[in-house]
Amino acid sequence: MKEKCAKIGPDVKWLKMSESLPFSQCCGLLTNQKLPIPLQGIWVDALVKGFVTDVSATLKYKNKEENAVEAIFVFPMDEDSAVYSFEATIEGKKIVADLQEKKQAKETYNEAISQGQQAFLLEEDESSGDIFSISVGNLAPGQEAEVTMNYVRELSVEADGAVRFVLPAVLNPRYTPKGEKESITATLPNVPISDLPYTLSLNAQFQSAYGLNKIESPCNITPIQYTNEDKTEAKVSLAEGHKFDRDVEILVYYNEVNKPSVTLESALPDAAEDSFMAYPIAMLNFYPSFPETQEQSKCGEFIFVVDRSGSMDCPMNSEPNAPMRIQSAKETLVLLLKSLPLGCYFNIYGFGSTFESLFLESMEYTQVTLEAAVDKVNQMSADLGGTEILEPLKKIYKTAGRPQHPRQVFIFTDGEVGNTQQVIAEVQRNAHNHRCFSFGIGEGASTALIKGMARVASGNYEFITGKDRLQPKVLKALKCALQPTIKEITLNWTLHPDVEQNLVSQAPTVLFQGQRSIVYVQFKGKLEEEKEARVSLQYNYKEEIVTNELHFTLKFGNVERPTIHRLAAKNLISFLESEEESEEVKKMILETSLQSGVVSSLTAYVAVNKDTKTRVEGPPVQRFMPPVAMACCMRQPVYCYDSLAPMMAPIQILELAEDAAVGPDIAFKSLSIEVPQDIGQGDVDNASNLAGGLAVGSLPGGIPQEPPTPVTVETPALYRLISLQKADGSWEASSEFATILGIPENFAESCPVSNVGGSVWATALAVIWLHSSCLDQRDEWELLEGKAVSWVKDSAGSSLAEVVKAGNVFLKSSVDVAIFGL
Repeated sequence: MKEKCAKIGPDVKWLKMSESLPFSQCCGLLTNQKLPIPLQGIWVDALVKGFVTDVSATLKYKNKEENAVEAIFVFPMDEDSAVYSFEATIEGKKIVADLQEKKQAKETYNEAISQGQQAFLLEEDESSGDIFSISVGNLAPGQEAEVTMNYVRELSVEADGAVRFVLPAVLNPRYTPKGEKESITATLPNVPISDLPYTLSLNAQFQSAYGLNKIESPCNITPIQYTNEDKTEAKVSLAEGHKFDRDVEILVYYNEVNKPSVTLESALPDAAEDSFMAYPIAMLNFYPSFPETQEQSKCGEFIFVVDRSGSMDCPMNSEPNAPMRIQSAKETLVLLLKSLPLGCYFNIYGFGSTFESLFLESMEYTQVTLEAAVDKVNQMSADLGGTEILEPLKKIYKTAGRPQHPRQVFIFTDGEVGNTQQVIAEVQRNAHNHRCFSFGIGEGASTALIKGMARVASGNYEFITGKDRLQPKVLKALKCALQPTIKEITLNWTLHPDVEQNLVSQAPTVLFQGQRSIVYVQFKGKLEEEKEARVSLQYNYKEEIVTNELHFTLKFGNVERPTIHRLAAKNLISFLESEEESEEVKKMILETSLQSGVVSSLTAYVAVNKDTKTRVEGPPVQRFMPPVAMACCMRQPVYCYDSLAPMMAPIQILELAEDAAVGPDIAFKSLSIEVPQDIGQGDVDNASNLAGGLAVGSLPGGIPQEPPTPVTVETPALYRLISLQKADGSWEASSEFATILGIPENFAESCPVSNVGGSVWATALAVIWLHSSCLDQRDEWELLEGKAVSWVKDSAGSSLAEVVKAGNVFLKSSVDVAIFGL
């Protein structure tokens, strides 16, 4: 038997490996059976009105088998989506589903199936609020059926002002930790994108009272078609031949996007008395604005938690030569480290099936610790197995924080986590002592996980998909973390004495510069006449009271679609579901869900065709529809580390060593592991893959084991320059520095200002070069530039103006001296 060896990490033991692998348990394999798929196509119509979308999705089925089938389609949904209706059409008959308590809905569905009737079920998955399933039961041979679901959701605004509409399509397998109930995604069939048997069609309409400027998409869409003269309405569609290999993303640019607004919606006339829909509701959009300041907090404990599971060794997107997720995360982490202020504390955790930290506890940010961190980051790879984020978070929360240094946790993950609810609950239990900034990397990241962690810990979240760059979004979050703390946030109302307001959503607990804050409020009382109302969002910024006011009239017109009610109901349901579980909370969730028609974790939509012409004898054959998955999750199993991780259970962590001293009170952690004698040979091989030791050869069944040819990508000059910056913000005069800027190696000797050193000259040149060569990426280097400018001003003193003038001449630039405060 041929043996292989794989090194797990620095200064650790070796594992002997062999070639056999229990591949039947791996993801991405196709069976030899060519099972017919009843799902024929998906048709989507979306109405985007301002910052809200109302979506109708129709799934068409046809049973081409000789037996009756039960077709089950599991698909992703943004966790903020409020699903409010479900209906089926079969043999020309429309069957409208009822929203019931989930247990009752399942009983209704199963009973109908057992009696040979056709039935339809729509439910949220128990493991995560961003996974749904539709079941079509007892579809007879040759029979066709359509099911239609409708949902609404708020839309996010990007940094450049684009309103972002996304139709989730990608559902990657999610890793389930040992001992937990297996995620439904782990059992779904996988097929290559090119073999997906169903198609996607999408038509989108856009409306904005302020006018539409342009519409863009990384997908192929038809040219924008304005449907009125003032360009306040337009439509686009997915172009013919759309490649169903990614989420559908459309960016719409309005002429005005950051304008505070109020949307009013009247009560439903046929709503039951005193029910959720029986009162008018308003959606308040605030845009907090803070006075301009260059001040940044120099205190803080920054903990960076990086996903190093096997699935991070996948491309960021489906484009050719796209960077790997782990590589993008590493470059971003170096940029973050360089942007931290002197005087703060920091640490880095990497996690997979196991986890490790850079330091035993957070260390002060100095040149020594920065060099240690950058060196460690450069060595990182996606070699730690499955996606188990819960244990490192527990470790972080158990570790004492630093007095006067508020803890800020930055989490980078592709979000392929199966125990989402447990992770969010752990973050929420510790929300009082930290803020969480979370980043979903790549297609298919769990919106429930990424949004949930940030929301319960008063932070912010971002998703990086398509051709998005991770760096500007992360630096934007760091700027938020460094901004002066906003305190004493309150909502103050001025209403007619006959009117009272009741908040449906939580009042804002955290505010960030330039980011929308949405509040839902319900009105009660005498609303027959138009009455003036005023609400102010008030907060303490740097010991000054700032007020943002909204003035509006309580004028409620007839409602065609109760969109705002449904969004408000979803908001309330999500908040209640994050609360401590109790009978009272369950009752409130059920009442809100059933009264508004919005699906919750405790309810489901069910429909039964009681007029089924031909009853089915015996149980139908189950057919699971394959979801869209990223190409990396379709690789041969040797590369699909996350799926192999559950088999790693027999490998035990035996020792936690302290070694590789870097400086005073600094030590790396390394893991030493060994394999018990009773472990199966196949498990050892899986350990080899998890450790990064990819074997070469062939595997059982003729599956090639050669790894893909790596794509060599040259590191951009910007990041090479950033890597040379010191913790205090300065650069040294070196040959490497000269090569990056394209200047002579002896450039330090050419400084015409005699009384300044080489570092002052180099730092001034670096800042000028950033502005003249990389201005379009300023949001990525703005923070580290601030450190550089402060350092060079202090170091150059009265010679600063002369140095900057000479630097412009030397680099043949004309950068404004005002950037140096001159």
